[in-house]
Amino acid sequence: MENREQGLSAPSILIPFLLITLIWSSTWIVIKDQLGAGADAVPPSWSVAYRFAFASAAMFVMARISGAPLRLSRKGHLLALAIGIPQFVLNFNFVYAAEQYVTSGIVAVVFALLVVPNAGFAKLFFGHELTRRFLVGSFVAMAGVVLLFVAEMRVSEARPGQVMLGIGFTLIAILSASAGNLLQLVDEVKKMPVASLLAWAMLYGTIANAGIAFALYGAPVVESRPTYWLGLLYLGLIASALAFFFYYRILRVIGPGKAAYSSVLVPIVAMLLSTIFEDYRWTALAAAGGVLAVAGLVVALGARRPTPVIID
Repeated sequence: MENREQGLSAPSILIPFLLITLIWSSTWIVIKDQLGAGADAVPPSWSVAYRFAFASAAMFVMARISGAPLRLSRKGHLLALAIGIPQFVLNFNFVYAAEQYVTSGIVAVVFALLVVPNAGFAKLFFGHELTRRFLVGSFVAMAGVVLLFVAEMRVSEARPGQVMLGIGFTLIAILSASAGNLLQLVDEVKKMPVASLLAWAMLYGTIANAGIAFALYGAPVVESRPTYWLGLLYLGLIASALAFFFYYRILRVIGPGKAAYSSVLVPIVAMLLSTIFEDYRWTALAAAGGVLAVAGLVVALGARRPTPVIID
């Protein structure tokens, strides 16, 4: 049905926005455990393939329960493939690769830059308006991100070469995620139910991830640790299937620039969780960065834009 873009304060937007932010803020703990070093440790690419195998299965079930059609046209399959490869293959493989060189905190902070390509490309290719309020808020938030990055770098033990490689991988992941996000603005995609689109996009992502993993590491590796598989279930069912279902629906309503602000909050919430579970100690620099990032978010997301969109 047709709906109009709402402000972030609308409960139907704010609640899932906060939920996906909380979910994705917790994934760094699980991903860290996925990157084991034992003899039977699963290579990163196989972990990504397993993750989206669970996620795609969950999305097919969700689509069936919700009554969304599982059959797509030939063009629908091509669009699902076009979304699945950058969003669920390149994005996640490069994130997992980055975390082998730098801390998850640095990856999370750098990923906050997703706001930039999402908003910029949405204006360039789809004519989305960038209001003065959004630009001012984004500038303030990015200043906060810079402070958070400096704070993380000060405690990082990675060598300069490793840091550059990790950041490089993260930037590629950002551009890949942005490509998947922006395809949600294509008219044909907006007409497709989110559950059906995600089910097929994640299935194509699973197949591609398995192909990459086999080419790089050989046959699948099965890890014996129960915590690995419990973490994988969380990443597949909650952090992928559920979170992306909410994220894509939000993105279609408030636009890719505003939706990407969840990535600005993720490192802040992740640090709060680390304070609880790992005795993370806030520095004045990190605290200032967190305050600026949140302040920028409040300013940037306060405006409403009445652009009609299609919500399934």
